[in-house]
Amino acid sequence: MSVPAHTAPRSPAPGRGGARPRIGFGLIGPRRERHALSMDQLEALALPVGDDGMVIGVDPANRPAVLGINRPTPYDVTLIGGLWTAQVLVLRAAATGARIAVETGRAPVWTALAQAAGGGQPCVTLHDVGRVPPQGASAGSPVVVVRDCGMRPPRGRVASAPWQSVMTLLPYLSPVAPRLMEKSGLVGVQRVSPDEAAQIGRIMNLPRAETEALSTLADGVTLWCTARDRQFVMTQPTDAETGLLGSARRMD
Repeated sequence: MSVPAHTAPRSPAPGRGGARPRIGFGLIGPRRERHALSMDQLEALALPVGDDGMVIGVDPANRPAVLGINRPTPYDVTLIGGLWTAQVLVLRAAATGARIAVETGRAPVWTALAQAAGGGQPCVTLHDVGRVPPQGASAGSPVVVVRDCGMRPPRGRVASAPWQSVMTLLPYLSPVAPRLMEKSGLVGVQRVSPDEAAQIGRIMNLPRAETEALSTLADGVTLWCTARDRQFVMTQPTDAETGLLGSARRMD
């Protein structure tokens, strides 16, 4: 006899094991212990980085130092240091997916890097001083503008903006450096003279020990400072970076 259309079928009878199928969910599976970790075990899984972004080197404890260069807010960085460090940072920023616009009066020293970066993709472009066009930065296409314009860089036509950071490279402390340092969210200082170190220490409110260390830093070491934090970082090049840029050096 067929079941009338208005009559609902009965639920299936229990199986031999007594388990009743759950309508829409199938049979109840086996019971296992939950995968749980104690707080001590969870800490052992943590990665020794404090941010997302590019690895700029290692700290004194040999832990990776990471800089988030691609940000949804304007971000200015001033680096008082050498071309070598700036170019390593450019290569690593490009590896995060950022487009790099280099404003420079010495294009020949950037040409090989621009050709090598991005695996043949034009992710690093070179521009004369004062001739950087609008970059159209966005969350999907962040931009880093590098200003390599000597001791007295003019005011840039392209300023920091959401998803567009600006890094200004100064070979030494110059008359414009205090203004740039005060407006920057991050300041990097490599080896400088004792007089320059004393002035930088006053501007950045550094402790005496760190101020005095600035005149003795090894090649590749940078003191990165914010208004509240400071960290010495050793930039260690990869084999590919060494092949392209050579060994770490403070002088260009």
